[in-house]
Amino acid sequence: MPTVKTFTPANTPTPIGPYNHVAKVGQFITIGGTAGVNPATGQLAGADVYSQTRQILQSFRVMLEAAGSDLAHVVHINVFLLHMSDFEEMNRAYVEVMGDHRPARTVIGVNELPKPGVLLTMNLTAVTLE
Repeated sequence: MPTVKTFTPANTPTPIGPYNHVAKVGQFITIGGTAGVNPATGQLAGADVYSQTRQILQSFRVMLEAAGSDLAHVVHINVFLLHMSDFEEMNRAYVEVMGDHRPARTVIGVNELPKPGVLLTMNLTAVTLE
């Protein structure tokens, strides 16, 4: 029977609730809702969606490496965006970090997010490098 391993790697934001960021079973990896928090300071990476998006994707990079994967092995990303007017700036940062890899993606407009000042959160599904 497969075992589910859950963990939050060093150099990633501390979860704000009773959960770990990463769950891995076999070759499948799920990363839960992540905000644009700089893990070194515990503060938002910036007050704008561009900075927060870049930080989320950098945190994803670290989490995926700890789980034996990378951004090129992302299958799907959900984006929970507080203001749809930030869609283009989110996309600008997304393309800069993700490069030519275009996994499936869903963008959902939300009314509220749990941490003050957060403009978006993202979660993802990926597979390992093997």
